[in-house]
Amino acid sequence: MLGLTVILFVTELFRVDVTAIIVMLLLPWLGLVEPMEAFSGFASNAVIAMIAVMILGYGIDASGAMRKVAAPITGIASGSESKLMGMVSAAVGLTSAFMQNIGATVLFLPAVRRISRHSGFNIQRLLMPLGFAAILGGTLTMVASGPMIILNDLLRQRGQDTFGLFSVTPVGLVLLAAGIGYFLVAGRRLLPKTEHVDSEEDLAEEWDIPASVRIVDIPEGSPLVGRTVEEADLWEHRGIHLLAQSRRGDVLFSPWRGTVFNAGDRYALIGESGPLQDFIRENSLAVEGGSCALRKKLESEDAGFAEVVVSPRSDAVGRSIREIHVRRRFGVEPLIIGSAGSSFRGDISDRPLRGGDTLVVHGPFSSISTMGRSGDFILTSKVPETRSLPDRPLIAVAMFVLGITLAILGFRLSLSLMTAATGMVLLKVITIDEAYRAVEWRTVFLLAGLLPLGIAMERSGAASYLASAAVSLVSGAHPLVLMTAIAVLATLFTLFMSNVAATVLLAPLAMLMASDWGIDPRALAILVAVCASNSFVLPTHQVNALLMAPGGYSNSDYMRAGGGMTLLFIVVAVPLVYLLFA
Repeated sequence: MLGLTVILFVTELFRVDVTAIIVMLLLPWLGLVEPMEAFSGFASNAVIAMIAVMILGYGIDASGAMRKVAAPITGIASGSESKLMGMVSAAVGLTSAFMQNIGATVLFLPAVRRISRHSGFNIQRLLMPLGFAAILGGTLTMVASGPMIILNDLLRQRGQDTFGLFSVTPVGLVLLAAGIGYFLVAGRRLLPKTEHVDSEEDLAEEWDIPASVRIVDIPEGSPLVGRTVEEADLWEHRGIHLLAQSRRGDVLFSPWRGTVFNAGDRYALIGESGPLQDFIRENSLAVEGGSCALRKKLESEDAGFAEVVVSPRSDAVGRSIREIHVRRRFGVEPLIIGSAGSSFRGDISDRPLRGGDTLVVHGPFSSISTMGRSGDFILTSKVPETRSLPDRPLIAVAMFVLGITLAILGFRLSLSLMTAATGMVLLKVITIDEAYRAVEWRTVFLLAGLLPLGIAMERSGAASYLASAAVSLVSGAHPLVLMTAIAVLATLFTLFMSNVAATVLLAPLAMLMASDWGIDPRALAILVAVCASNSFVLPTHQVNALLMAPGGYSNSDYMRAGGGMTLLFIVVAVPLVYLLFA
């Protein structure tokens, strides 16, 4: 079962949560655990705490509290590239101590890109350090990342004492400081030297979006009457997009390809001036030059252009815009796909999407925000808030502090954080629907599905068998050698599978090895959880995958900069854990 689990994670034959569900179901069918034990993960402290952390992180962000923190930091540091890199990396890393690292990254990304455009700094020299700092921040507290949250449950299963909220903080702080210093000292040699500077004034200039927008009326006798949008051949040969439609006074953004043109309809068209003028002339369209409801909608602060990035592990990967029904599902018009340093325009509806691809879309900001919360896409542009509740940053921070304080006082982490999350809902910082949307259910099923595997490994004797075999390979060596081997093993696992999966698989094994060597089992367990964040060599971590397209990075960029970071991580983490915990 352990071998099958590793193979499924490494080959990615199924999505990680599907693999976890398969493992969870196979264990009781094979008689390795009882049925109730197979589903016990859904009631575990780790899973409930993870859900609460996601809700709290969303509430802090949605309340406006994080924007108030991010703006001064980026403003103070905007005069120097090194200063900006150091301050933003520190801020992102510390933020990641209490919210998901992907959320902290997305929070600071728009601000860093704006500073890059205005100052002329190379965006490639800023985004990779930002992403690495967000990952390193996952080692700062016991709620900073999935491995840290699940570790105490693994310890509890084996009858070991659990760690306090800030037990790992000394290790995490040194790792974060070392990571920031690494880029400050060697960044100019390791980071890409090619120019990829976001120096344009705005999104339209950055992506060279055509400036020609025309409001047109369709008169009687126009060749367009009775034809659908797809039949009009707007995209492929003309590069023209429909931004919005006005019919009988109602304005609809991003009409889908099956929309039929009717006489009396009014449309907003965008495209290059020449093809746009030819299309208007050939179809006898009347250009509306004055003010109208459609133009007011387009020029209002409620709609505009934005960037979204395809989430690396979403259902959208490998599917096209047509297959996921972007126009009908979200009400936005996709204009450009940015992929691996190239941009694709025109009829992009049937081009398969890849993780990290950037989509430039136009539509109401409320629809774009919904798209960013869908789980398939991550919103990287700053858009106006469209929430129904007013910003309440002080209350959000108060609830967050309450949850952390309760945990410090010794109450169960799940109880403390879920109490704070429920307080945010009751005090109308966020709605209950927003709380549900904030939860990444794939992560929940991943956690809950893999926890029974640890029970089965211990009960069946498999963990003891593997531990004995592994110990024999390093027989007679110093404990530091054993810890280094565990750190390297955890690092290799986390490059090709979920860091949570790597922790669940390796932590029980490491604890058994520790008892044979006279080392505190908790020391090797926390080393596994810490090194499960050592994922820098390849852009397989979701943070690295997110930044790959905006930064224009290649695999070789990550291997060059991430290789040194990986070695530095192990060199720092192993002695620290040995001194503090072994």
